[in-house]
Amino acid sequence: MPIRILPASGDADAVRSLTTLLSQLPDAEPVAPVADSTQLIDTLARLAAESVDELPEVVVVHERIGPVPALELIREVALRFPAAGVVLVTSDAGPGLFQAAMDYGARGLVTLPLHYEELAQRVQAVAQWSSGVRRHLGSGGDVFTGVGGTVVTVSGSKGGVGATLTAIQLALAAQAAGRSTALIDLDLQTGDVGSFLDVQFRRSVADLATITDISPRVLADAVFRHDTGLALLLAPGEGERGEEVTDRAARQIVSAVRSRYEVVVVDCGAQLSGAGAAAVEMADTALLVTTPDVVAVRGAKRTVRMWDRLQIRKAEETTVVVNRHTRGTEIQPPLIQRITGTAVAGTPIPANFKELQGVVDAGRVHELDNKSVVKQALWTLAGELGLLGPPKTAGAAHKAGRSSVAFRRRRELEP
Repeated sequence: MPIRILPASGDADAVRSLTTLLSQLPDAEPVAPVADSTQLIDTLARLAAESVDELPEVVVVHERIGPVPALELIREVALRFPAAGVVLVTSDAGPGLFQAAMDYGARGLVTLPLHYEELAQRVQAVAQWSSGVRRHLGSGGDVFTGVGGTVVTVSGSKGGVGATLTAIQLALAAQAAGRSTALIDLDLQTGDVGSFLDVQFRRSVADLATITDISPRVLADAVFRHDTGLALLLAPGEGERGEEVTDRAARQIVSAVRSRYEVVVVDCGAQLSGAGAAAVEMADTALLVTTPDVVAVRGAKRTVRMWDRLQIRKAEETTVVVNRHTRGTEIQPPLIQRITGTAVAGTPIPANFKELQGVVDAGRVHELDNKSVVKQALWTLAGELGLLGPPKTAGAAHKAGRSSVAFRRRRELEP
């Protein structure tokens, strides 16, 4: 079977040299080269919309690609098209760039000037890896084969505002709508998704933290399949193990889950960690849950400003969800919108703890009655967010363009 190779370079001379060498490789089938990052992403998205098997096995990215820098482009390709292996062509053969390229998702690095033997060895190795990934993707009965699932993060402005309940009900709504859905608990020290859903499972997100290549089989071993059909990736039972889940690990984990499920809901809790920051940055939609009281709204404002300072997410790219809303309170959604500078979800969640108390006390919030106004509001919110509709054909474009400054700053958040 021929190896399809897609060259990407903004330098015409480099394209000619690269195409000439690629055409000499055994079983190689170079496809028409692309000249910039936008054309590359558009080409891959068009092919993936037909089938994951239509993607080239190897994408060769030259260091002089633009307008998006090569490393950031590699990260976006790795996140959105995990079945395509990326090779970076660069004049910098130093260990620093090699490590950075691997961190950003490259499967190999070839140094300039190009040599046939090195290029052939690297391309064939990456093609073999890509073929293995596709075989795994094709072995599951419920595998989502789109470009990448929709990722929604749910964070709390402070503890106790209802972020976990919101995350669970959004995930349940998407699953009930027929979309394969995963719920990840990234509230690493105090996460209680398992308690809310009456689940005891020894595997957790921490078991994936040190795995560089998360294969579908490895992921399946770490995921708990709930009675509702939800795939659960739980927080570790021992809170100290949360330290193992770094921002880099969180990126790899969310990317792996995203490649397998149409909807991925991530409960990030109220305390910002490096892992939570990475998830919020990657998300298609970042929700921040608050209650309509002074303390919680101040917390929401503080969180939004921190995300902006750390270059995680801008205020206008964040959506606040108002929980425990009543018409009689002085703090209404329009005021919260002005205070935080964010968008505010059009569906507020009404205050009615009596409806929730029984299922919360029993740890079975998935059994919340369909007549519950809280459940109806949360499932309406899921529709507002597009979680009940057909799968998207593209993942989040927003998040791959962050600067490396954000990564350095987020290191300070890690334990």
